[in-house]
Amino acid sequence: MRYFIEFAYNGKNFHGFQSQPDASSVQETLEKALSTLFREKIAIVGAGRTDSGVHAKQMFAHFDTEQALDSNYWTHKLNSFLPPSIVIFKIIPVNLDAHARFDATSRTYEYYMHSFKDAFITDGSWYHSHQLDLDKMNEACAILFEYNDFECFSKVHTDVNTFICKISEAHWKQVGNQLIFTITADRFLRNMVRAIVGTMVNIGLGKINVSDLRTIIESKNRGKAGFSVPAHGLYLVNVRYPYIEDIK
Repeated sequence: MRYFIEFAYNGKNFHGFQSQPDASSVQETLEKALSTLFREKIAIVGAGRTDSGVHAKQMFAHFDTEQALDSNYWTHKLNSFLPPSIVIFKIIPVNLDAHARFDATSRTYEYYMHSFKDAFITDGSWYHSHQLDLDKMNEACAILFEYNDFECFSKVHTDVNTFICKISEAHWKQVGNQLIFTITADRFLRNMVRAIVGTMVNIGLGKINVSDLRTIIESKNRGKAGFSVPAHGLYLVNVRYPYIEDIK
């Protein structure tokens, strides 16, 4: 049988989602927990890969097992076994051909910044004290919808075959002392959101003009785009599937 798990994690102490040698990852931690509790080797496939220090408020993965699982029972067992930084919401039976990565139709990220020093949110929000022009940053967001090739925002030397992404949502809003950037697309490139935010910050600071964003995107050159903002302010907040109502 194949199951989806819906979960969240604080990425502070993980070197990203994907398993890697000699580094703690969310995937490895989950696979160890599932394998130990189910007493069989379990491998999971995630909806995507988040970088070191990035968080997820909602993430999905799938795994296969011969066992028929009671969702409530095993959700409770897993949450008791896993570290506090990972929370399981649901275990959902799905069709054998359901795929957590390839079936996802969109993913939404949020980036959090705060303008006044705050000891209680500093682990999950980037402290940036300089005044930003939010109107210009939102004006720049509209330009993103004009393009679908975002090589300029991609980490170099990645193993992707295409830099094409369809962005369907991008905007900034202020909530108290925090700025929140929200972006939704069918897929994202490595480091893409953090590079977009860094470029937007340069626009908000007046270092570059809104219209410069078109030149940056059309250059397809990572060196032309802005800096990569710190990972700890970035959250994967939503993953959508065509059968989402079946697994809510």
